[in-house]
Amino acid sequence: MLHSAGPLLTVHLGDRETAETDITEVQERYIGGRGVGTRLAHERIPFDADPLGPENRAVFTTGPMQASQMSFTGRTNCTAVSPLTDGLLSSNAGGFMSRHLAATGYGAVELAGESDELVVVHVRDDGVEFEPVPDLREATVPETTAYLETEHDISSDRTAVIGPAGENEVRFASIMTTEERAFGRGGLGAVLGAKNVKAVTFGGESAPDLEIPATANEIHREAATTDHIMKEQGTVAVLDLANEMDGLPSYYFSERSFEGADGINGDRVAEKKYKKGTCSACAFACKLPTRDEERGVETEGPEFEVAMAFGSNSGVDDIVDVMESNRLCDEYGLDAISMGNTVAAYLDAEDEFGNRELIWDLVEKTAYREGVGDTLAEGIGRIHDELGVGNWSVKNMDFAAHEGRLLHGQALSYAVANRGADHMYATFYSVEYPLVDEDEAMPPAGFEGKAERLVERENLMALNDSGVVCKFSRDFMTPERYELLFDADFEDLLAVGARTVTLERHFNNRRGIDGADDRLPYEDELPGLDDAIADYYDRRGWNDDGTVPASALPA
Repeated sequence: MLHSAGPLLTVHLGDRETAETDITEVQERYIGGRGVGTRLAHERIPFDADPLGPENRAVFTTGPMQASQMSFTGRTNCTAVSPLTDGLLSSNAGGFMSRHLAATGYGAVELAGESDELVVVHVRDDGVEFEPVPDLREATVPETTAYLETEHDISSDRTAVIGPAGENEVRFASIMTTEERAFGRGGLGAVLGAKNVKAVTFGGESAPDLEIPATANEIHREAATTDHIMKEQGTVAVLDLANEMDGLPSYYFSERSFEGADGINGDRVAEKKYKKGTCSACAFACKLPTRDEERGVETEGPEFEVAMAFGSNSGVDDIVDVMESNRLCDEYGLDAISMGNTVAAYLDAEDEFGNRELIWDLVEKTAYREGVGDTLAEGIGRIHDELGVGNWSVKNMDFAAHEGRLLHGQALSYAVANRGADHMYATFYSVEYPLVDEDEAMPPAGFEGKAERLVERENLMALNDSGVVCKFSRDFMTPERYELLFDADFEDLLAVGARTVTLERHFNNRRGIDGADDRLPYEDELPGLDDAIADYYDRRGWNDDGTVPASALPA
């Protein structure tokens, strides 16, 4: 089985020391990326670690496909205990950092402990440097990347940076790379902030020499030559479909369609797109560099989730307003989905839907934990009672845009996913709209056959995250191609994903998270959900209460 190569580098922040560990056995069993990150975290982070304490560790990993030049491979994984969900969580970001991390020669880089002063950690194949940066205290992401470029000739595509939100331990703070790509959901930026790490940079000339099959060239060629709406509109291309199906969360989830959808849809984004945008080595080029000349707003996006959170869910029908919200989140280092939804909760409480100036003020206040921003920085799951609004979260992770009251398999995924109401954990929405071929589609209503399918999709997404292969490769990756690329039977590859999901669940069980947390705020509207959850547990080999028995725990 093809897998990542290179030792684990542990960076001890407190005493400024490093250590290397051979992790070949882990890589052979978990491939790389999320799988390796999860296995290492399960072994090396205490089950009772405070997410914002020195016992937590942030593990950056790549996969074997970062040794190729195949499209859909410009992504990097980071794993830690989440300050938002309180469980083990992996997030991955696109951009150009993945191959610079691979070039260090390390298969994983782990940040342990905490620094007594704000530092940038420079990781290269010839050593690690700790640079005190007191003058960067609460600097924005662009200010930090500008410093690294000016002082060290380190471009933004070699960096993982936090903004003020991370330093102020906002529970949904992001780690940013290439300035506008985010390790978004779950608050891993706050983990770095708690460790007093402003940025990590990567570089070298020691990338592993892995033999990648010619299939990679075929996929790259098809990605370059295939017409696809995402190349023009990104994921926001699905907004009109969701709205027409009565599945676009609006006005803090109180409605499911938005009368202003035409102002924030894919056509509006395409009108503002001014050049192609992509990730490292990817010819699919689905990113969205956007600009509004009249108002001087420039950003990347918004994607569908952000158009929902800062658009329909906040009562905003102007794409340039959403672009500005997106830009501010990137600048301050905030997960734009959670920030937008949390803003929407406040707007609901104050009857201020559509107030764009208030929205932008709340984003800034949250990043710096000023005034009401100190409350909002805790996230919906912790503050909904104080605001007097509903708790639209699962395991404290607020909902993505794909509406579970319409797409019942996606609802099931939200309920049981180890990282809460995140759409990318299984991307079940794709088979229910559907965005896949007819023979792979399932009806949106009902749960028949969906627990079995959900297990398969979670395993496949965990495999992609371990590879590391972008989930938007779904139209190009087939079981046969997985087998050729990774030199293994497809079922054996899916088993890697299954082991990863089970390890995450077991870690979270040890932290007190179990089936009682696999609940939805609208479950009364979904007859059959409890049976589907029970079916899911059974197919995973877990106990009836959503815990992992010793017999199911991977060796």
